[in-house]
Amino acid sequence: MRLITAIIKPFKLDDVKAALEQFGVKGMTVSEASGYGRQRGHTEVYRGAEYQVDLVPKVRLEVLAEEDDADDVLDVIVKAAHTGKIGDGKVWSVPVDTVIRVRTGERGPEAL
Repeated sequence: MRLITAIIKPFKLDDVKAALEQFGVKGMTVSEASGYGRQRGHTEVYRGAEYQVDLVPKVRLEVLAEEDDADDVLDVIVKAAHTGKIGDGKVWSVPVDTVIRVRTGERGPEAL
């Protein structure tokens, strides 16, 4: 099993969510995040005062997938989140040894 984590632009969340649901992903965890990469934040003007925004708002999406589906899920996320502009985000996966559904005690693929 793999844990797939994606950091994406907030306005792309609905596109990514719809693409994952169409692929057959049954669950995901979404949380707000902030950070920066190559874009290094940006400058904004508020009420005539200019200030530097160092941390850009992002969304962190986590999905558990079976080993056979992991590459396809990665591709679905990348395709749906792509804008072609700097700050599109990152997607990565890591191995997961054990998954347990708390309510039923099911383990492994049955817990997804």
